[in-house]
Amino acid sequence: MTSIARSAGLACERFTALFQQYTSRVLGSIQQINSYTHLWISRLRHTLNAGVIHMLDMYGTLSARALQGAHREPPQRRARWVAVAIGIALSTPMAVADGGSIDATKTVKDLASYQLTDEQYDCHNSIIYRESRWNIDAVNGSHHGYYQGRSDALIDAPYDYQFYWYWHYVSNRYGITEYDEPDYCKALHHLRVKGWQ
Repeated sequence: MTSIARSAGLACERFTALFQQYTSRVLGSIQQINSYTHLWISRLRHTLNAGVIHMLDMYGTLSARALQGAHREPPQRRARWVAVAIGIALSTPMAVADGGSIDATKTVKDLASYQLTDEQYDCHNSIIYRESRWNIDAVNGSHHGYYQGRSDALIDAPYDYQFYWYWHYVSNRYGITEYDEPDYCKALHHLRVKGWQ
């Protein structure tokens, strides 16, 4: 009986040591991602260059940066890590998937909601409704996308690129608010005065 208890105790000690090793690696990767994300956000705020942000995201720089310090492990260790991960996954309660869909209208609204104050958020959404009726592929002559911008870069551009392109446009043309966000309400007022849409 004592030999079984001793072997179980040794197995627990080995598992604890492996788990601590694993968590330190994961925390290191998270710290690398966190520092890179901070750099990414500060660059966005200073340059407001959505093209660069989209290229960084598109080419997977964030995930490549997280794996930068990783090294190859022998197959036995990899198998051990897989077993540990499966054990943890099986013992962790899972949330039920809601079967939702990816909706571009929802995601651009979420992005605006996260970035803007309530007043600017409402004006921003009114502009999109007036310009494109929430159609990401809307075209009117040489104007494209949600915001009907006159730029070839907006042809088939994803919602986040269009969002930051218009952020930059409104900031330069109509100024920014006291909260360092574009003044979408001035842009909306301009649309109403001109009688566009």
